Amino acid sequence: MNYAKKIFAYVKKKYGIEPDYPLPTAPDFPVLRHPDNRKWFAIMMDVPRDRLGLDGEGRADVINVKLGDPFYAENLIHKEGYFKGYHLNKGNWITVLIDGTVPLKEICRLIDESYLVTASEHTKKAFRKPKEWLVPANPKYYDIEHAFDSEDEIDWKQGRGIQTGDTVYLYVAAPVSAILFRCLVTETDIPYRYVDHALTITALMKLKLTKRYAPDRFTFEKLKTKYDIMAVRGPRSVPSSLSKALKREEKKPNNK
Repeated sequence: MNYAKKIFAYVKKKYGIEPDYPLPTAPDFPVLRHPDNRKWFAIMMDVPRDRLGLDGEGRADVINVKLGDPFYAENLIHKEGYFKGYHLNKGNWITVLIDGTVPLKEICRLIDESYLVTASEHTKKAFRKPKEWLVPANPKYYDIEHAFDSEDEIDWKQGRGIQTGDTVYLYVAAPVSAILFRCLVTETDIPYRYVDHALTITALMKLKLTKRYAPDRFTFEKLKTKYDIMAVRGPRSVPSSLSKALKREEKKPNNK
């Protein structure tokens, strides 16, 4: 399969963008970039296999894309076919093999994320779809286990990048150490000011409860061993494998 040709066709159909070749020192390397702000969201190249730690001689065809979540980027580079950004090693750029190691569908999904991460604000609003977030909740500061006992909508600290219509999975830290709730974000950017020695809040969002999970269903141990989530320190995107598992729970009754 000619991955480059397939990728160009995908980007042309979805975004109306064709590659150009702006690098005088590498005139054969195609770049995909936004027509308004001219920022790159992908570049294809061939690199020596040994530079990527791969066996064999010759060169490997790769694409470089930029991700918005540093934890997600860090997790991906430990999987087959993914590497730290080659040359573009700042700002969550990663390098992905385009030789069949990584499915074309997954490469296109990463291109979509890179497109949004590097887009202008106008373009982000036009193309951004609702996202899923894993958000930590510390029971030391808030009785999150009982937050939805008397009402199904609460105010919560605004997470960077989270927008109305997104889905938030609340992960309750130790001693619970598990995902307990799925919520719909119904409102964002509510002005608020709170500061103490350990916590600063400048805006709130409203979360509407849509699903409860049993404390033993999505524990931290399972997140780590099954879904490669090594820490939940701040709002982060939900890996596709975990998203599918969470959605499978939708047909089950809410746990009280």
